[in-house]
Amino acid sequence: MDNREITDQASSLRKKKYGESDMPKNETMNGKINNNSQMRVLSVTSGKGGVGKTNFVTNLAYVLSKFGKNVYIFDADIGLANIDVLLGLTPEFNLQHVLNGEKSINEIIVKGPGNIKIFPASSGIQELSELNDEQKIHLLSEFGSIKDEIDFMFIDTGAGISSNVMYFNMAAREKIVIVTPEPTSITDAYAIMKVMSTKYSIDRFKLVANQVKDEAEADELYENLNSVAERFLDVTIEFTGYVCKDDNIVKSVRKQKLVTELYPNSSSSLCFVRLAKAIIENAPEDSISGNIEFFWDNLLDARS
Repeated sequence: MDNREITDQASSLRKKKYGESDMPKNETMNGKINNNSQMRVLSVTSGKGGVGKTNFVTNLAYVLSKFGKNVYIFDADIGLANIDVLLGLTPEFNLQHVLNGEKSINEIIVKGPGNIKIFPASSGIQELSELNDEQKIHLLSEFGSIKDEIDFMFIDTGAGISSNVMYFNMAAREKIVIVTPEPTSITDAYAIMKVMSTKYSIDRFKLVANQVKDEAEADELYENLNSVAERFLDVTIEFTGYVCKDDNIVKSVRKQKLVTELYPNSSSSLCFVRLAKAIIENAPEDSISGNIEFFWDNLLDARS
């Protein structure tokens, strides 16, 4: 893989997870973390459903907000959009109302815990690829009005490799792939990276291991998946981190709360803190395509 080969050395693995320096010792959600990068757009995707993708997005967004970041979530899961259910929210409007000119983008945004902001977009998503020029200009203008407010925008995509999933992954600057230790999840995570690599020329991914027993299992999961990708695909997989299996997550979901909000000192919450710090500190070097104009230009011009 040219000069970007990933070695098996522990030091190299740590760098690929957390950057050049060791993880910060302070693993709390207090205070701000400064960085010089501009607004970043990250898609969160998986080869299969049931890997905890939406739970990951919302908890990571919450922790980032506690670090003083302005975080938005774009709910792009057409069939199973459930961020509102997960957080106990009842959106009155969605993206369709913006497309119809009935509401402004600010009027449909729903505020979640930690002041994270959510675009309840699912019912208007399919129409995005069919807009005329006038509608595109209107929508770009709407999103342009809030671009200076955003530090991070996460796109919660659907599972699988459908055209709509690819549509939103291609619009994001950074792609996070969620994988669990289940064999089907590993196979499907590889499949979605293969499709994006061979069909769309995407050569860089962030990997997060979810629902693992500990760091050792996460490391093994990453190394197994990366060794196959390294052999058959010309891609670089950055191991961003992991979230351990935690009964408190189940308890939180039942209460329609985030585990990072309800149990901030739980093992999974500390994993989210480490992940948030790793993402903040490892922004892409080339940030040209990381801004809001890139996202919406790509999104509105994309063709399945």
